[in-house]
Amino acid sequence: MTTHAYGPNPVALPAGRLYPEPVQTLDSVQTAASQGALASPAVARNAAPILAVLCAHLPARARVLEIASGSGEHAIAFARALPATTWTPSDPSPEARASITAWRAEAALANLNPPLELDAAEPNAWPEVDAQVVFCANMIHISPWAATQGLMAGAGRILPDPGGLLVLYGPYREAEVPLAPSNATFDDSLKSRDPAWGLRELDEVVALARVHRLDLTRRVEMPANNLMLLFRRV
Repeated sequence: MTTHAYGPNPVALPAGRLYPEPVQTLDSVQTAASQGALASPAVARNAAPILAVLCAHLPARARVLEIASGSGEHAIAFARALPATTWTPSDPSPEARASITAWRAEAALANLNPPLELDAAEPNAWPEVDAQVVFCANMIHISPWAATQGLMAGAGRILPDPGGLLVLYGPYREAEVPLAPSNATFDDSLKSRDPAWGLRELDEVVALARVHRLDLTRRVEMPANNLMLLFRRV
């Protein structure tokens, strides 16, 4: 799981803000070498499998907007591995954006843009971004449903028609597919932290995407009972 602004132990929120301000995760968060940078052990586990799918399906010179970038380690890894892309991270949390900025300064990647302040649940307030691809990892199950609604609305609005690509990574519940014991335990843990969190029904996510003219075109099974879902703007 990547570090992001939608993790456990929420604090008091500013007016209108749906999410906790500090960057939190179910993994331990550690201060990295760079001042202000945060690190999550999960990135080392999932970055390579995610990258393999991105390499197979992203346009050659893709302009990517990442939602809920958290610590920024995924943004660094993918921008470095895909130098022909332009990668724009984003997060509503000032702490997360500070971490992204610190990692970005250390990496000095020409194709990695500064982080945007962007709240997934407020799609009408998203900054203007020229993006062919929207990427979001491990947010949907650790945020209110309003965040998923906003993600779909925002992606449907900014992605090019036709062919824009929305890429999601994380665990889901699937009809007629037994829930892995590890995912069931994870789901219980999420709901104990916040009843608004938890693994979403894949059919409900797909139906919501379709409302915004985003059709599921590929389901990829990933390690640790996760999925990557690719939606195309139609």
